[in-house]
Amino acid sequence: MTSPTCFSLTTSDHIAHLVLNRPEAMNTMHPGFWRELDEVLTQIHKEGQARALVISSTGKHFSAGMALEAFSGAIAMDDQSPEGRAAIFDMLTGMQATFTKLETLRIPVIAAIQGGCIGGAVDMVTACCIRYATLDTFFCIQEINIGMVADVGTLQRLPKLVPLAVVKELAYTGRRLSAAKALGYGLVNEVFESPEAMLVGALQCAKEIASKPPVAIWGTKQAIHYTRDHSVDDALKQMGWLQGAIWSNQHVREAVTAMKDKRAGEFPALSVLKHFNEIGL
Repeated sequence: MTSPTCFSLTTSDHIAHLVLNRPEAMNTMHPGFWRELDEVLTQIHKEGQARALVISSTGKHFSAGMALEAFSGAIAMDDQSPEGRAAIFDMLTGMQATFTKLETLRIPVIAAIQGGCIGGAVDMVTACCIRYATLDTFFCIQEINIGMVADVGTLQRLPKLVPLAVVKELAYTGRRLSAAKALGYGLVNEVFESPEAMLVGALQCAKEIASKPPVAIWGTKQAIHYTRDHSVDDALKQMGWLQGAIWSNQHVREAVTAMKDKRAGEFPALSVLKHFNEIGL
C-alpha cells in the first residue's frame, strides 16, 4: 500500500491510530480520501495485528464532510439519463462499502471527534463502535442544507443509535447537534474538555480492549451487530453457534490467571487473512 496522504497511520502495542491530517482543508473527503481509507482499512483487516483502531483528526474540525469540489467535476453525477442515474447508484454503493468496512472490521473502532462532524463525517463515525467528543463538538447532517439526501450511512445507522424523532429533526432541518445533547442521546460515550484529553481517553479505551483475547473481542463485535438487526430469539441462536466456534479453555485460563497475577494476559493475534484469489501468490 502506498503511504497515505489524507491520513497518518501508526500502530503501537496492538493499537492502530489513524489520523485525518488535512486540517487546512477541514479534513474534507475528496476522491483520494475514499481510496486511501479503503486501502488502510483493508490492510488493517487482513493483517490482524491491531486489536483496536482509534480514528482522530487534526485542526479545528474533525471533518467537514464531502469536498464540495467533488460535485463539480471530480465525481461524475449524470442525472440526464436512466443510465447515468443507474451509475449514481453503483458509485454510492462503493462509497457505502468503504464506511461499512469500519463496521465490519475485525476489531473495535473508536472515533475521537473534535469541532465539526459534518455531512459525510457523520456517516463515518456512526459506523464506528465508540464515539468520544470534545466540548466544542457538533454533528450536522449537512446534506439537506445543500439540496440532497444523506446517502452513505447516516440515515441507516443513526436511527440505531438515537431516538428516531431526533434523527428526523436533524435530517429534515440540518440543525447542529451539540456534544452535550449527543451525550444525552447516547450518540457519544463521553465528552472531554480538550482534544488532548479526549485522545488520552480514546487510547486508554483501546488499550483495555487490546488486553483481551482478540478472538473474543471479534466474537463480541459479531454478536452485538447481529443482535442489533435481528430478534432476540435469532440472536440467541447465533450466540450459541458463535460461542461454540470460538470457545477456548486456554484463553479463559490465561485471562483468569493474568487477572489474579495482576499482569497483562498473553493471547494469540487474529489470523492473517488472504483472499482465495491470492493463495499461491
